[in-house]
Amino acid sequence: MERVESVAVSGKTQLPDPEVVARVLSGEKDLYALLMRRHNQKLYRAVRSYLKEEQDAEDAMQDTYLLAYQKLHQFRQGSLFSTWLIRIGINVALGKLRERKRYAPASDDTSRQEDLLAIDESNYMNPENMAIRDEVKKLLEKAISSIPDKYRIVYVLREVEGLSLNEVVACLGLSESNVKVRLHRAKALLKESLYHHSIRKEVFKFGTHRCDALVARIMATLP
Repeated sequence: MERVESVAVSGKTQLPDPEVVARVLSGEKDLYALLMRRHNQKLYRAVRSYLKEEQDAEDAMQDTYLLAYQKLHQFRQGSLFSTWLIRIGINVALGKLRERKRYAPASDDTSRQEDLLAIDESNYMNPENMAIRDEVKKLLEKAISSIPDKYRIVYVLREVEGLSLNEVVACLGLSESNVKVRLHRAKALLKESLYHHSIRKEVFKFGTHRCDALVARIMATLP
């Protein structure tokens, strides 16, 4: 069963996703907020892997939730709602990239990434460690954003969001061996010196305020 986060739908926080979906389809529209709050972080990190601007990523999330609501009847009981939702989100993000013609060839300029990785390890042991952590987080986000999409999405889903290998396979429609190869390549691109110091659970966070605002906007537009 998927992780269940605390949400503001009193008395229903422990309902599994398939039951929530069934109850939304039966007319309990307010419960859709439960699904959004439960999966906002995963979805944000997935679409943010393709869309480098935060506002673009948030717009893609909104489009994803509205589309998922329209197609909710297509969700198959017994499947993971998170992987179903992420696949919709990825398609939405890719669609936005195509619309805006923002595809560009992978850069051959490695100097920027090398600069990001040139961090003095001794800094992590001094009394200003907490202040440095925030800077390292920003550097890590930039480094992750600098690698090609096909590697970035695998790294974010597996290493940042912590999805299982099978969940990543289901989200991306790739073979297990392909996911493993791409994950290995992603780690190589990020370099070991940065990878070992990554604050993985703190990057690309979709905080409470933004979560609340997105849920409110979507719930207000549902038919």
